[in-house]
Amino acid sequence: MTDTTTVTTTGTPLEKVLGAAKAKALATHLDLHTAGDLIYHFPRRYDERGEHTDMRKLEVGEQVTLLAQVKSTTVRPMRQRRGNMLEITIGDGSGATLTCTFFNQAWRERELRTGRWGLFAGKITEFRGKRQLNGPAYQLLKADATQDEAAEEIEEFAGALIPVYPAAAAVPTWTIARYVREVLENFQPPEDPLPGTVRASRNLIGIGKALREIHRPSSDKDLHLAKYRLKWDEAFAVQLTLVQRKARASALPGRSRPRSEAGLLAKFDATLPYELTEGQAQVGEEIAADLAREHPMHRLLQGEVGSGKTLVAVRAMLQVVDAGGQAALLAPTEVLATQHHRSIGAQLGALGRAGELDGDPDGTQLTLVTGSLGAAARRAALAKVADGSAGIVVGTHALLYEGVDFHDLALVVVDEQHRFGVEQRDALRAKAAQPPHVLVMTATPIPRTVAMTVYGDLETSTLSQLPRGRSPIASHVVPPERPAFLERAWQRVREEVKAGHQAYVVCPRIGATEAEEDEQPPGDNEPARRPPLAVMEVAPILEEGPLHGLRIGILHGKLPADEKDAVMRRFAAGDLDVLVATTVIEVGVDVPNSTVMIIMDADRFGVSQLHQLRGRVGRGSAPGICLLVTEATEGTPARERLDAVASTTDGFRLAELDLEQRREGDVLGALQSGRHSHLRLLSLLRDKNLITDARAEASELVSEDPTLAKHPALLASVTALVDEERAEYLEKG
Repeated sequence: MTDTTTVTTTGTPLEKVLGAAKAKALATHLDLHTAGDLIYHFPRRYDERGEHTDMRKLEVGEQVTLLAQVKSTTVRPMRQRRGNMLEITIGDGSGATLTCTFFNQAWRERELRTGRWGLFAGKITEFRGKRQLNGPAYQLLKADATQDEAAEEIEEFAGALIPVYPAAAAVPTWTIARYVREVLENFQPPEDPLPGTVRASRNLIGIGKALREIHRPSSDKDLHLAKYRLKWDEAFAVQLTLVQRKARASALPGRSRPRSEAGLLAKFDATLPYELTEGQAQVGEEIAADLAREHPMHRLLQGEVGSGKTLVAVRAMLQVVDAGGQAALLAPTEVLATQHHRSIGAQLGALGRAGELDGDPDGTQLTLVTGSLGAAARRAALAKVADGSAGIVVGTHALLYEGVDFHDLALVVVDEQHRFGVEQRDALRAKAAQPPHVLVMTATPIPRTVAMTVYGDLETSTLSQLPRGRSPIASHVVPPERPAFLERAWQRVREEVKAGHQAYVVCPRIGATEAEEDEQPPGDNEPARRPPLAVMEVAPILEEGPLHGLRIGILHGKLPADEKDAVMRRFAAGDLDVLVATTVIEVGVDVPNSTVMIIMDADRFGVSQLHQLRGRVGRGSAPGICLLVTEATEGTPARERLDAVASTTDGFRLAELDLEQRREGDVLGALQSGRHSHLRLLSLLRDKNLITDARAEASELVSEDPTLAKHPALLASVTALVDEERAEYLEKG
């Protein structure tokens, strides 16, 4: 027997409240150990089964909940297909009866015995003139239940709002509901962590009422108020953590790297053949001011594909070189690192070849460090990094290895940050004597509330303008119901090549035996599909068929580094007409002569990925075209996703759509830490205003009380919701 007179708190072990067997089931199957774990295991939705219904008044199509008794059971084989059918007849004492049917579930006959009373919920249908419930949800009442106990079970099952919990086969949702009810009987809510001023100004109900109403809502209004309060707790905890860490980071000692009026940066700017866009100039000023401070910069630079982020980064790197430091640009792949090295070298010209015959003696050296460098080339590169003669170092994760020592690392630029683990970024920062300035770049537009929540301790700069001379990109879906469109797509490639341009054909995977790593799972209502198309299968078909006679190259991530580089060089030089590739070309690859991209099995890619890919065309003066080839039919989620991509080039709108498609996930990176998280309710899309308000309140509170020393209950709540591991994840961004 459990002691029901003892007060239950969030820290009370479930074993003390529910008993050993129930507690073990919750711990084993749902990782719930304390009363607080269970109380914060919120329902994922609420069913409205309909009011308890008189069986004589049932109508076809009605959603009902019935209190009824099992009158008879029959199991018989099905006529049209293999298997059996369990048919039970239920009645409510009024003389009316109803048939309930279960397919291939004969085992249910053992519990649905004649004479048992229970609650049955479902939709009324009609078959051969008989009303029935197909596969209804049901809960049987205890055989010896008292009238009060039966009334309580009826209320729990058939009430207007029934909580549906994340459950397991061994612990179904109504079992969880029953356990929650037991815990709530003597539950003493924690001290309300929110300051009274915040609760009053934001019209928030108390924590105790919120925790009760989220599980057993009295009405829709009470449920809304409970959810709003608990969402606020989640948002406020995250924003307090970020604001605190941002404040601490801004106080760290760093080294000022001020701009020189007559150095490399000034020379570089004077040689630019075009003017900076207004956005590039503004962001450049923000970064220059950050670098001049005696605290490390920690800034996120986001911008559309082709908005000129690399130029902004080059100017920042030249500023720190002028100030005597070194800059490192970390790229996620060798293809991208090599591309950056080549394009930055072209931008710098003689300024990046100090010490060479045609180099500027006042310039610096640009060095590439990748894993595939030969021994002699690697030694030479590392020597330049170590003695400081290489002012700008471009590399992959090879820069992180032991043996790569910088003379004076002043600035770390991380390209496409989402492709790096926290530890990798941190390892590069650790190579500096003092915390270096950090510039994080991404071409994946980030919705404002995501930036505020996931990157909230970084200052954020956004480039939204495209540089002058960039051409618009037209996008079209090539659907299965219009087979002539695909033929026309290949004709379009031939026309572009004839006009002197080049094309990409992108496939989801490399070859027939490759694991489908990048494949997007089908949506809820989409059928199972054939394996995605592969580069090694598509390229020969194109060579022999619709693109016969064109010069076709192949590029994917498993090619040796020198081969990848050779293919990219040939394509960039115009020696190849068509490049059949995987998403290895997704970021950074810059061939202005490319005007058309055909993406095969486009529905296998995410929205942001499609937006990134098409940014590889239209980078010169000729307009670009992106054709999204798919087998997804009209009306499916996959097709709607592609139609959305084709309808706009607004990366921020598409990023929000991508977030909707991916169902958000844990905003604090639970996937990265693999740990249990209490964040359950907050939506980065639906709760934009709430997150913005929480940020404002957090900033005000931290400015008055940086360590939350005056608010111990709030500090404990923040610690519970945002553990140290996740806080580190947030800080490193």
